[in-house]
Amino acid sequence: MNSDFPSKFTEAKQSPGFLLWQVNNLWQKRQREALVKINLTHVQFVLLAGIAWLQYQGKAVSQVMLADHSKVDIMMTSQVARSLKAKGLITRKPHPHDTRALLLQLTKEGEALVKKALPIIDGVDRNFFHGLKENEVMFCEQLLQLLSADKH
Repeated sequence: MNSDFPSKFTEAKQSPGFLLWQVNNLWQKRQREALVKINLTHVQFVLLAGIAWLQYQGKAVSQVMLADHSKVDIMMTSQVARSLKAKGLITRKPHPHDTRALLLQLTKEGEALVKKALPIIDGVDRNFFHGLKENEVMFCEQLLQLLSADKH
């Protein structure tokens, strides 16, 4: 390798960022392949499941709350929420106390689709992360450590 190459890594497999990129792309590909069968994109599933989870906790779900919970950009959350509304999977209503906010709620069709999608996604994850074996808990802890260290 040329000694002028501006990286501390001598091989791509030494770069945690590059490895994370590769693993994430492969995982998302598996998710997309499974979700296309029920006419959902991955981000649509993430946001539907996020609404379901927050509603399950008894919360009134705003777009900002959902974006924060899912770590999805607020503009993307808004665009996807509009498409989910057009599909009849959620409602978007003005917040009763904050004129700038919209509250999101699953429709009966949205609830049914989340119930259908969750076992599909759980199966994809089970198959994908199977190789971690007993290290899966530690892997999740390390991912949580990265998330909690993010100051943005």
